Amino acid sequence: MRFPRASGILLHPTSLPGPYGIGDLGPAAFTFVDILVEAKQTWWQTLPVGPTGEGGSPYSSLSAFAGSELLISPEALDADGLIASADEYRVAAGQPERCDLRAAAEAKSAMLDEAFEAFRSGANPALGGEYAAFIRENAWWLDDFALFIVMRETFDGRPWTAWPSAIRAREADAVARLREQMSRRMDAVRFRQFVFFRQWSALRKYANRHGIYILGDMPIFVAHDSADVWCNPSEFKLNDDGTARVVAGVPPDHFSKTGQMWGNPIYDWEAMASNRFDWWTARVAAAMRTFDAVRLDHFIGFVRNWEIPGGDETAENGTWAEVPGRMLFRSLIERLGELRLIAEDLGDLTPEVELLRDDLEIPGMRVLQFAFGGDSQSRDLPHNFSRNTVAYTGTHDNDTSLGWYRSAPSSVRAHCRRYLRASGNQMNWEMLRAVWASVADTAIAPIQDPLGLGSDARMNTPATAAGNWAWRLTDEQLGEIDVVRLAEMTELYGRAAGK
Repeated sequence: MRFPRASGILLHPTSLPGPYGIGDLGPAAFTFVDILVEAKQTWWQTLPVGPTGEGGSPYSSLSAFAGSELLISPEALDADGLIASADEYRVAAGQPERCDLRAAAEAKSAMLDEAFEAFRSGANPALGGEYAAFIRENAWWLDDFALFIVMRETFDGRPWTAWPSAIRAREADAVARLREQMSRRMDAVRFRQFVFFRQWSALRKYANRHGIYILGDMPIFVAHDSADVWCNPSEFKLNDDGTARVVAGVPPDHFSKTGQMWGNPIYDWEAMASNRFDWWTARVAAAMRTFDAVRLDHFIGFVRNWEIPGGDETAENGTWAEVPGRMLFRSLIERLGELRLIAEDLGDLTPEVELLRDDLEIPGMRVLQFAFGGDSQSRDLPHNFSRNTVAYTGTHDNDTSLGWYRSAPSSVRAHCRRYLRASGNQMNWEMLRAVWASVADTAIAPIQDPLGLGSDARMNTPATAAGNWAWRLTDEQLGEIDVVRLAEMTELYGRAAGK
C-alpha cells in the first residue's frame, strides 16, 4: 500500500531516559509523543519490542509474539496500585547514556513479582476482567511461551536443546505434568505479558489520538532458543536433536569481509506451505494488532536465504536457497486483507526481490549514507528515489549522520558536500533536509540526527558481538531536540501531520 507523504523519527523505547536502568513505556515515552506532535511528525519507528535474550538484541527474541518486560513502566504499575512505590526500583546511575541491562532486569523482575502478588491478593480488582480477557484471547501463544520461560528458569537459562529429552521433544505426558506442576509460575509469566500489552496499548492509543502512528519492526527470523522453535520444530530446518542444520546470515559485504552469521534457524518453507503458512499468518496478524504499520526486516529473505552450515563459524560457506515468498504473501493477503508493510530491501537486491516488492506495492528503503562515493546512478541518491519509498538518513545499523560524515574518506565527504550544496557545517541537518525534500512518500531519521550526536551515540554495529543496543538519551537531550526547526522543515517539504 502507499503511505501518505509524511515523516518521523526512529527511536527504540529502551533508548528513552529514566531512572530504571533502561528506557520504558513510562512518562518519557509519552513526552516523546508530545515532542513528535510539536515537531509535526507522523511516525514513531521502533525496533522489535519482544523479550530479548543474551546481549539484549531486539532481533534475537525469545518469542515472536511476546513483549519485553524490561519495557514495563514502574510509574504505571505504581499508578495502578500494584506496587508500593516506583522509586524502590530505581537503578543507581552509572552511565546515563547507556542501558544497564543486568541491573534493570533484576529490578524489574522483583517489581513484577511484587505486582503479581498484589494482583493475586486483590489489589485493583477492576483489572480482573481485563486480565481474564487477555488470557483467553492470547492462550494460543501465551501458554506455550509461559511454559518455555519457566523451563528456561528451571534449567538455569540453558537453551531448550539442552533440556531433558522428554521436555525437549515436548512429549505430551511430560508437558501435561509440567503445566500442572508449574501453574503458579506460568501465571506469573502470563501476568507480565498482560501488563506489557496493557501499557503498550495505552501508549499507542495516546499516540494515535495525537496523530502519531507507531511503525514496528518484524525480524524475518526468530531465535533458535525461542518458544517459537521449541513449539514448532517441524517448521524449521533442524537436526533430530533440535540443533540447526543450517543457520541464517548474509554473504560477505561492505559490513563484513566474512559475511554476517546471525545463527537463526531457517524455516522449512515446504512444511509451512503445507499448512497454509499458519504460523506466519498468526505472526503477521499479531503484529498488525500491535503496530500501525510494520517494517519487514531483511525482505530479501522472502525471495532467497543465505543458508550457512550449522557447524560453521563464519558465513563464507553459505549458499542461496529459494524461498516461496510470493506464495506466502498471497496467502497472507487472502487471509488477513491489506497489509501495512515496509520492505527493508537493503543489500544484494536482485530483480526477483524488486519484482516481489513492487507487485505487492510495498515501499522499499533508501539510506542516504549509502549514496556517496560512487556515481550518479546510486539508488540511494535522492534524485533516483521513487515515491513509494521510505527514505532514511541512516538506520539503527548505521553510524549517526555526523559520525558517518566525520569518519568517511575525504572523497566521500567531498561528494556529499557537492551533492547537498553544503559547507559541511551541521551536516546532520543538511542530510535531514535532503531526505525530507525528496519525493519519497516517507522520510525517517534516527533521533541522533536532529540532535547532532556523534559516533558514541551509535545503536548497533553489524558483525560485532559486544557494545550494541545500549545507547540512551539523557533527560537533557530529550529536552534539547530542536522541534521548531524540525517542524519548519517538515512543513516546508509538505510532510507535516494533517497536511
